[in-house]
Amino acid sequence: MGAPEYNQPISGMDMPRFADIATFMRLPLTRDPTGLDIALAGVPWDGGTTNRPGARHGPREIRNMSTLMRRVHPQSRIAPYRICQVADVGDTPVNPVDVMDTLGRIEGFFAAIHAAGAVPLSAGGDHLVTLPIMRAIARHRPVGMVHFDAHSDTNDSYFGGHRFTHGTPFRRAVEEGLLDPKRTIQIGIRGSLYDADDNDFARASGMRVVTIEEYFDLGPDRAIAEARRVAGDGPTYISFDVDSLDPAYAPGTGTPEIGGYSTYEAQKMLRGLQGLDLIGGDVVEVSPPFDPSGNTAIVGATMMFEILCILADARQRRANVRASPSSSMAVSPTWMRRPAKST
Repeated sequence: MGAPEYNQPISGMDMPRFADIATFMRLPLTRDPTGLDIALAGVPWDGGTTNRPGARHGPREIRNMSTLMRRVHPQSRIAPYRICQVADVGDTPVNPVDVMDTLGRIEGFFAAIHAAGAVPLSAGGDHLVTLPIMRAIARHRPVGMVHFDAHSDTNDSYFGGHRFTHGTPFRRAVEEGLLDPKRTIQIGIRGSLYDADDNDFARASGMRVVTIEEYFDLGPDRAIAEARRVAGDGPTYISFDVDSLDPAYAPGTGTPEIGGYSTYEAQKMLRGLQGLDLIGGDVVEVSPPFDPSGNTAIVGATMMFEILCILADARQRRANVRASPSSSMAVSPTWMRRPAKST
């Protein structure tokens, strides 16, 4: 049997990037996840937002800016479209006037992706959308998480008892047995609080909370090492909120907090997760109306490509393990390996 034929992005050498229909990474659009290794999806909904809206427009603008992404990662040399079947599966159905109905619709959409055997990578949307995704892919066993954010998102309720907002998803995920808090790390937490105990649930449940002050003491390399220690060998999800970044780099978001890390530092940390057993990811809280320049959407698309590369690598590793039971997932990621000396 010959090598499988994988979907390839439209090349900017063949069709200018400003031309044709915008899809994630210029890949084919399909409504059927059957046969895919990785499914790229949009979640155009911000009904969980408590202040500045606009993240419902994130997927469309991230698709547009993802035309700037090419095929091969510049450092790891991972070429995701050579090792995995990847496609844009469109947007989840949403109900902009009903939170609970939308959560059910999103869960059903990702349950179909999961049932087809594909790994989901999504663009939100506000951060509440991660909860129904986890309901779809983690119902049979809790997952670990590497969470990049300015906020812990483990509040209990807002406005007199409303328990489903973009500030509550990971408390709900722990309560529902979807998220293993002892295998969860949150990197970049900062900003003023409603109450002194706002982040107590995260710590009390066992999450590793890395405040921005601790992050800058550690630096990205030691933060990567800590994330790898916490996540361990089990299935792990990546959730990247663009407000984890300093708003100088990503102003188009609903709850910006000054004093964050840079886009390069975030890229370096994502690259350092290569080799973990990654089973999905998302980029959330891109709100294009707050950044007419489009820069935040470029950031969102770039972080999505970074995650896509390490998801593709993880998918290939699992396939190799299945093909060769004696092999191991515990292979040093590219960023940890020394290049061979030229002779």
